[in-house]
Formats: sequence, structure tokens, C-alpha cells
Amino acid sequence: MKRILIVLFVLLGTATSLMAQIPERPVPARLVNDFAGVLTNDQREGLENALEKFARETSTQIVVVAVPDLEGYDKADYAFQLGEKWGVGQKGKDNGIVILLKPKTGNSRGEVFIATGYGLEGVLPDATVNRDIVSNEMLPRFKENNYYEGLAAGIGVIMDITRGEYTADEYRQQAEAGGAAGIPFLIILFAVLISLFGRSRRRRFYSPGRSLPFWMAMGMMSGSHRSSGSFGNFSSGGGSFGGFGGFGGGSFGGGGAGGSW
Repeated sequence: MKRILIVLFVLLGTATSLMAQIPERPVPARLVNDFAGVLTNDQREGLENALEKFARETSTQIVVVAVPDLEGYDKADYAFQLGEKWGVGQKGKDNGIVILLKPKTGNSRGEVFIATGYGLEGVLPDATVNRDIVSNEMLPRFKENNYYEGLAAGIGVIMDITRGEYTADEYRQQAEAGGAAGIPFLIILFAVLISLFGRSRRRRFYSPGRSLPFWMAMGMMSGSHRSSGSFGNFSSGGGSFGGFGGFGGGSFGGGGAGGSW
């Protein structure tokens, strides 16, 4: 009996140690959490603004977490536990999404996993996440170390599908046809315009190191990128859309998919 208790204490200690390796929920809460340093300040700000606006419009919370190491976790288990620990999504709706990114470093493979809450598993089935978002939108860019572009491309498709602008099947049909003509991007464009013109008039939004020139942003929005989905340029624009109000206690049941490179 004593030996059994010792084994149980060891297992409990191991589990507690592993749970401690999952990052604590940020204070104040943020939707973009770059612990790996793969994004610039402007890129983080731009994505944060776009995700804040999306969360307020739809109540769906998309959280991006980049970590330098998975600490021995399987990427799926890490993403699920993080979503549960932080309470991503709304309680009762379980409409949270965790995008976990571990960049490629040296001999260590890059990893990405998108975990979907219970309430979104029907809208974003695993096959759609795996084939259409991770494989089509993210991995080609991650392989070129374009982490921001990969995240923005994948997030753009997730937003459109969860918003109901088109279904996963419609996205796939358009992707197989060789382009994204007709996929709505006006809402993301509107968000970018608000963000861009929200800067002080004394600060030029096209100044070096801050955000892309307006003409380049419009070119990217109109489909000049390789993305077969709705790749939005989430330009920072200065100032948030009001600040993220915090997580709501959503739950995750094992839905989602990922990939490696």
C-alpha cells in the first residue's frame, strides 16, 4: 500500500510539473501571445486589433500562441490544455480557437496546431483545418519563415468560415479552381482602413518599420498573394479597437488538426 501511495504521489507531481509548463494566462489578457519572438511589434498589434474586433463582432475568440519549445508535449495536447487553462471562448458556447505555433529552430522541427472548441467542431471540421487551413495556407509560408503571413492567411480563412461568409466546401471548391475570386474580403479591408486611419495625422502610416504602404496593403488585400483563401494584411494602424475584455471560460474536446515542417 505504501508503495502504491508513493507511485501516486510521483505521478501527481509529474502531472503538476507538466501543467506548470503551460504558460499562465496573460494579465492583461491578450489574443496574440508571442513567447517565441517570431512577430514584430507592428505585426502583433495588427493581429491583436483584428482578432479583438472579430471577437466583439462574433463572440468567437481566436488566440495565437507562439512558443519556443513544446516542453515534451504533443502539440495537440499542448494546445488543448492551454485552451482549457486559459478558458478561451465563451462558457456555454465553447467557441474558442487556439492557434499554437512552435517555430523551426536548428534541428527542431516547426510545429503548428489549431485546436477548436466544442462549439466550433461542426463549423471547422478536422479535415478542413488540416487540409484547407494548415496545409494550404500556413505551412507553405512557415517553410519560408514567413510566420506572420502564414498566421494571417490561416486566420483570414478561419474568420470567413466561422463568420459564415462561405462554407468549408465552398472554400475548397474555389481553392481547387485555382483562385479565390469572389471570396469576400471587404470586412477585413474595412478593419484595415479603420486601423490605418486611426493613427495620429502627424504619424505617417507608411513610415519605415511601422506598417506597409497603403498601396501595398490594398494590393495584398485584392489577392496578389499566393493564398487561395482570404489573406488579409492585418496592418497595425496604431491603437486598438478598444481592448480585449478577457476570456470567457470555453472548453475544448479534442477537435482540430496541425502539421510539421
